[in-house]
Amino acid sequence: MTQDKSPRKIIIDTDPGQDDAVAILLALGSPEDVEVLGVTAVAGNVPLPLTQKNARIVCELAGKTEVPVYAGCEAPMKRKLVTAEHVHGKTGLDGPVMPDPTMPLTDGHAVDFIIETLRNHPEKSVTLCPLGPLTNIATAFAKAPDIVDRVQEIVMMGGAYFEVGNITPAAEFNIYVDPEAADIVFKSGVPIVVMPLDVTHKALTTAERVEAFRNLGTEPGRMVAEWTDFFERFDKEKYGSAGAPLHDPCVIAYLIQPELFSGRHINVEIETGSELTLGMTVADWWGVTDRPANAMFMGDLDADGFFALLTERIARL
Repeated sequence: MTQDKSPRKIIIDTDPGQDDAVAILLALGSPEDVEVLGVTAVAGNVPLPLTQKNARIVCELAGKTEVPVYAGCEAPMKRKLVTAEHVHGKTGLDGPVMPDPTMPLTDGHAVDFIIETLRNHPEKSVTLCPLGPLTNIATAFAKAPDIVDRVQEIVMMGGAYFEVGNITPAAEFNIYVDPEAADIVFKSGVPIVVMPLDVTHKALTTAERVEAFRNLGTEPGRMVAEWTDFFERFDKEKYGSAGAPLHDPCVIAYLIQPELFSGRHINVEIETGSELTLGMTVADWWGVTDRPANAMFMGDLDADGFFALLTERIARL
């Protein structure tokens, strides 16, 4: 990795969530690779009052209270909010006891922050990193169409192709919560890199990997271990797996070490009409249609390399 490149400017759009929290810590522990311009909270895993609070808790845990945290959309564009307390617990960060944050929420709406940041930075110099439902991003695109061409790239967690659904038989949670928003984003023409369930389910915590976080002997290390202890119980029971997938940190890991991942540039359409498959990412993995490719869909990762990166960077905090 060359050291002369300047860090990528990113906005983390998130609904923390334990795995979102780990992703934020990875970004904040990697200043030579990514510069976090701000964290924008959206309703998803838990309602907005908790996601914006959790984002501040995580920034404070990392000792990065200078990072602005904005509250965004409290409901999907056209639907009632569906949440995931059954996975993440009532607070979204269940597991360890977390003190309330002392750093304040930054004034203003997350959508306006996204718009102004893209307008005020050079064209194609800011990458958007959505870790939850795409409501904030799509709302910003709809409100200010001029910013769409200014986005460098969207690197996001969501969707699936073979693994298909984790909230319904056909749909992954982030896309299902706001399929209309996902449809806007996937049709925007912005270069998109997607971390679907197919790749995130290979980023599995194991007892050894969790112990590596605990053995850092730091508060962030302990929190990551305890968050993982909590939410992996759900995945172990559901999938019969050895641990839980750390979905959202894949987004940040890709920005730091893209060589950890491999995938295909394919066409992805979002189902918004069907009751049966609402929110499905219809991914043309085999190229059976003539629809143009609009997303780099990842399919594999180097799990050992991923966890080595995660442990090394969180050790810095």
